[in-house]
Amino acid sequence: MDADVIVVGAGNAGMCAAHAARERGARVLVLEKASRAWAGGNSAFTAGAMRVAHGGLEDVRDLVEPDERETVLPPYPAKEFLADMERVTLGRGDRAMARALVGDSAATLRWMRDRGIRFRLMHERQAYEDEDGRWTFWGGLAVGAVDGGRGLIDQHAAAAERTGIEVRHDCAVEALERGAVTVRRPDGTRETLHARAVVLAAGGFESNPELRAAYLGPNWDVAKVRGTPYNTGEVLRAALAAGAQPYGHWSGCHAIQWDRDAPPTGDLELTNRFSRQSYPVGIVVNADGERFVDEGADFRNYTYAKYGAAVLDQPLGVAHQVFDAKSLPLLRKVDYEAPGATRVDAPTLRELAEGLGIDPERFERTVTDFNAAIGPGEFDPAIKDGLRTHGLAVEKTNWALAIDTPPFVAFPVTCGITFTFGGVRVDEDARVLDLSGRPITGLFAAGELVGGLFFHNYPGGSGLTAGAVYGRRAGYAAATGGRP
Repeated sequence: MDADVIVVGAGNAGMCAAHAARERGARVLVLEKASRAWAGGNSAFTAGAMRVAHGGLEDVRDLVEPDERETVLPPYPAKEFLADMERVTLGRGDRAMARALVGDSAATLRWMRDRGIRFRLMHERQAYEDEDGRWTFWGGLAVGAVDGGRGLIDQHAAAAERTGIEVRHDCAVEALERGAVTVRRPDGTRETLHARAVVLAAGGFESNPELRAAYLGPNWDVAKVRGTPYNTGEVLRAALAAGAQPYGHWSGCHAIQWDRDAPPTGDLELTNRFSRQSYPVGIVVNADGERFVDEGADFRNYTYAKYGAAVLDQPLGVAHQVFDAKSLPLLRKVDYEAPGATRVDAPTLRELAEGLGIDPERFERTVTDFNAAIGPGEFDPAIKDGLRTHGLAVEKTNWALAIDTPPFVAFPVTCGITFTFGGVRVDEDARVLDLSGRPITGLFAAGELVGGLFFHNYPGGSGLTAGAVYGRRAGYAAATGGRP
């Protein structure tokens, strides 16, 4: 045996599996397809946000780094977390998996903390500051890893080194057999490695244009990839070839509004900063100068993962987020002021349209009609304020601020895919199930390679938490012969 447990993939899910297996005394070998610089899969390209059930600010003080800012953090009980999972997936998500995710979320983050992962409150991304300097969190999401996704992966790597977990980079897994994996080295040679158990945590197929077009549909092959270029689906297909049961929403994915001029795959320096997620306080128009989504349908945590697909469906697969002098200060500066952010500024709406290359008259009419349709109410970005339009073909149901105060600014966006929703089926112990629903001996899975949790949409921050929860379960079960 080359190890007791082999983990395929060094992202958050895989490293949680490795830590758990090592905690149970197993010799653990982690195989990572990417080089050390690109290690961590999609986890390294996130903002590091992790959705967790909690009882409010006092309940999370032991979990997060100290912070002197005056903070309002409403409780986010398990019942509400579960309701959000049910609501945003349109009731199609696996309820048992969702209960495991929610029920284990708090304990898993504290377990990660005890292994050296540091967390903080994400004020700059998930809270608004009022005139009195008080920060109010919104949308059920508050906790994130210190230094974001890159920090999360670096802290996992440091913990692995402290505890004797071996991590090999530039090792691409090409095939699976019972208790063995075949890897390809950079020089093209192959080697078969053996273990009592294998945990698959190598992500989905979002970085493979062919598979995107085949499973997600037309034009998905031209979507930009937010994260790692290495999630190309070989390990997922190897699992299916080994008899794993396909599960989940194979034609669905997490995809957001992403800087139009971002590179085709992730950038190691800017990582998540190409995201454009402050659209709820502005409007979004397509290349014809017309609105096409309800920007205020919900907190962005519950709409952003599906609005990338809405942009891809528009002419040319692009859109423009539009703000004025009133709404511009409300944007997430960490992203909208990132180096090289694509933006157009103008003193008038007509000049803004000309700068964007869209029809000025149609765009001006869109904005004029939108402004005229706004009803009475008081704007409050920290709650669903009900400040809405009336009588438009596409209404805005919250945060409807008039676009009427120059200067005006627009941010061109396209679709950036994060991860795919289809994967293999696992049980409560993260054991991979075969086509008959029976566990495949010695095979476990966690992270984006697992299907069943997310359909159509996704509550922000639940992906990293799901990877941690099921990674931990997989590691424990793999180290102990199939049960935690």
